[in-house]
Amino acid sequence: DHNAEYMGISSGSRNMVCIRQATVDDLLAMQNCNLSCLPENYQMKYYFYHMLSWPQLLFVAEDYNKKIVGYVLAKMEEDAAEVHGHITSLAVLRSHRKLGIATKLMTAAQRAMEETFSAEYVSLHVRKSNRAAFTLYTETLGYQIHEIEEKYYADSEDAYDMRKMFKSKPKTAKTEGANKNKEKEKEKEADEADSADKTEAQTAETKGTAPAGSVPQAVGGTQRQTSSKKGRKGRG
Repeated sequence: DHNAEYMGISSGSRNMVCIRQATVDDLLAMQNCNLSCLPENYQMKYYFYHMLSWPQLLFVAEDYNKKIVGYVLAKMEEDAAEVHGHITSLAVLRSHRKLGIATKLMTAAQRAMEETFSAEYVSLHVRKSNRAAFTLYTETLGYQIHEIEEKYYADSEDAYDMRKMFKSKPKTAKTEGANKNKEKEKEKEADEADSADKTEAQTAETKGTAPAGSVPQAVGGTQRQTSSKKGRKGRG
């Protein structure tokens, strides 16, 4: 079912929308939705690139007639200093706006970034003039302006570079396994060090000498006596 989540929204059957993970078969419909809604358009190979690289991060909104009415296209920036996700494109057909679909799509992609890829945060760009999208990102989804990128778009309009920090990195099975291995290694090192100390002490006891690192009382006494003699010699 590709992680399907059905949204039962009032005002008629047209609002029965399913939010699910996208498949290769959805890419053409996603592109058509993009062309209908946004001035930033992409060639089909760009959609394939996202699907082949991060299939977990592409989601669509499908109505009761199996028509794609919205989508989110996202990716991971895994080579950056901080591993994070990026929203490449989000669109919802005008006929299905103001129904919470965009929020559902964004939430699905963000959850996948955090749970699947342990992303530290998610970023996106939005036109300074797109007040509706800006309000969605800031007031509903909790994004903040990171910086302004001048002339970011092809028509030279500035963009807000926005980010949303994730609260914490989820522990994956891989991470937990690595942590357990580290703990076992530390315990092994501690046991080996303890065993080495015991062996050294036993050897020293057998030979009648003190183990390395300790200060025998006899040495301390000799040092004090030498110091005392020097003192008397100096005064004489």
